[in-house]
Amino acid sequence: MLNFFGRSQSRDVAKNRLRNVLAHDRADTSPEFMEHLRDDVMRIVSEYVEVGGQGVDLQLQSVEDHVALVANIPVKQLRRRGRPGNN
Repeated sequence: MLNFFGRSQSRDVAKNRLRNVLAHDRADTSPEFMEHLRDDVMRIVSEYVEVGGQGVDLQLQSVEDHVALVANIPVKQLRRRGRPGNN
């Protein structure tokens, strides 16, 4: 099917947004919870990689019959030392 007006793309974006909202509802999370989760994930990931400050995105998404945590984290470079004490 040819689509010259981008309706299919808009529909897909809306569908993904709805999935994200439903996943958050199913997981019963608050914005505060998500902020704490984001902070903890960033703290741990930062031990292994240098994170690019802009564009970090954490979402809960429905995948079949469960909820998945999906992270999009820009990485500048790997840290060669890894976690402290594990050199």
